[in-house]
Amino acid sequence: MAGDSVYRITEIIGTSKTSWEDAARNAVETASQTLRDLRVAEIVKLDMVIEEGKVIAYRARVNLSFKYEADK
Repeated sequence: MAGDSVYRITEIIGTSKTSWEDAARNAVETASQTLRDLRVAEIVKLDMVIEEGKVIAYRARVNLSFKYEADK
């Protein structure tokens, strides 16, 4: 079938000093520099790094799906 496709999922973690949204965006934009044909980003976990009682970084764990290209 010509319309069938296979997608791969990889997990990445983005960080930001300002927000979870920025952390997720950083993850996707950085991954897009080396991964082609990104399709869906799913946020699977959010957490924060804390030092001396203060939040110093936001982290977003992201599952990215992209079209699998088989060796030809």
